[in-house]
Amino acid sequence: MDYSFLTPVQERLVDQLELQHSQTIGKKLSIHTADFEPNLEGVKIAILGVLESRNSVDYIGEEFQLTEIRKAFYKLFPGNWTHEIADIGDIQSGKTVEDTYFALTEVVSSLIKLNVIPLIIGGSQDLTYANYRAYDKISSMINIVNIDKSFDLGDSSKPITNGSYLGKIILEQPYNLFNYTALGFQTYFNSQEEIDLMEKLYFESYRLGEITASIRAVEPVLRDADVVTLDLNSVQSSEVSIKQKYSPNGFNGREICAISRYAGISNKVTSFGVYEYSPSLDDEATSMLVAQIMWYFIEGVNCRVKDDDFKDLSSYLKFTVLVESEELVFFKSKKTGRWWIEIPFLEYSNTKLKQHPLLACTHEDYVGATKGIVPERWYKAYKKN
Repeated sequence: MDYSFLTPVQERLVDQLELQHSQTIGKKLSIHTADFEPNLEGVKIAILGVLESRNSVDYIGEEFQLTEIRKAFYKLFPGNWTHEIADIGDIQSGKTVEDTYFALTEVVSSLIKLNVIPLIIGGSQDLTYANYRAYDKISSMINIVNIDKSFDLGDSSKPITNGSYLGKIILEQPYNLFNYTALGFQTYFNSQEEIDLMEKLYFESYRLGEITASIRAVEPVLRDADVVTLDLNSVQSSEVSIKQKYSPNGFNGREICAISRYAGISNKVTSFGVYEYSPSLDDEATSMLVAQIMWYFIEGVNCRVKDDDFKDLSSYLKFTVLVESEELVFFKSKKTGRWWIEIPFLEYSNTKLKQHPLLACTHEDYVGATKGIVPERWYKAYKKN
């Protein structure tokens, strides 16, 4: 791992670890310091700070730091975790924002190639664009899930911002985006033009009320994700500190942590980012919430179960349902009870597997199919192709 793009964690944070309980996370991490660069062999998750927010539409030249988040995270106690974690430090803002993007793309790409999951803590959410570009030479098709109040499509003809990075992802070559899903969007934060475009592109979107009514609805979506990006402004203002307050409506602390855990449990998720953090003097609530979001994601990664290797079909129950003129084929894992639906109109381009690719779904999707209802996720994947 090349540390040339990274600066060490602040010495005062490392020094404070001497006063902490011996079982806290900070005592168990491999931390990048002025005298030590962690060897990432055997490490599963790498915490990576990115001190960049200049492309935020609200940027007014403020300094940016992640000290309070690290302080809160280091003080937490780990779960019954088996995976090694490293804190590899920060990417400082470059001479230009494009320099920061380049550094982030290079670091994330290096980590993924080492089979290390980057847990990115950043400034503005346009950093998701650089995170996405890290996959250019790794994977031909990427699914992005955005936990956000808005779609972030924006006007792609204008310079990239934290509210328009998705437009750049969609339109810029190489075209690696297969599916984009917005979790927790709130209609009044999105123009009708953007809502119509999401429908036209057959992207998925789940309203805030839909998810809070049944948080389990997000699990299949996250099971299919490669990149998960989380905007802290999707959290309701009562859960965060003064400067972070944005809207009275949003996810509460329990809901956003549950979603983060689902992201961690997904075998496909190979990078996870938390963005739009705004440091302030009255920062304890927000920094602790981010620390707990990180904790739950790591908890999820430690709870992963390999149940999506379909080479051994004896590990699954197969169900075939005829809906109108379509034959829908469902698979249920005997190990975990999770469900998938076959997509017969897609072909693998980079694998020797003979069976059709599968889309994560729920038991309710199967029950609905037996009653003649085509699952919406299946339908959108069909129309997209």
